[in-house]
Amino acid sequence: MTDFGAEGGCACGTARYHVRGTPLIVHCCHCSLCQRQTGSAFAVNAMIESRLVELVTGETETVGVPTPSGRGQDIVRCPTCRVALWSHYGASGRAIAFLRVGTLDEQDRMPPDVHIYTSTRRPWVLLGDGVPVHEEFYDPGATWSGEAMKRYRAARSSAS
Repeated sequence: MTDFGAEGGCACGTARYHVRGTPLIVHCCHCSLCQRQTGSAFAVNAMIESRLVELVTGETETVGVPTPSGRGQDIVRCPTCRVALWSHYGASGRAIAFLRVGTLDEQDRMPPDVHIYTSTRRPWVLLGDGVPVHEEFYDPGATWSGEAMKRYRAARSSAS
């Protein structure tokens, strides 16, 4: 896989990371939990194999938070400024990182591929950018590319 070459980090500059590959998919999540956790109207998360996200400076801390599924989410944060860099959700485990696109130096390199949980979208967030919209989640087999599905399965099986 070609090195994607994206860089990012926290607000204070203590924790910096390098992304070596392209995302499997990028979600713009409008669920009420993402709204609460980010203090914003949505979260933009790039799903990528954890092995392709390398911490290059600093340290991180992991904070577990509950999710509606009951499986929880581990949020990886800078221990100094507490900015969330990525998460690991119970369903995907540690094999997949949900990278916070807002922490990239060049955020436009990972635009949303899909809007999810739009049933709880703020009414003033207007969608019409040609990106698929789902009121809840979606069927990955119908939405993801074949290559992304293959990579996801390989990451999950190697982490087991």
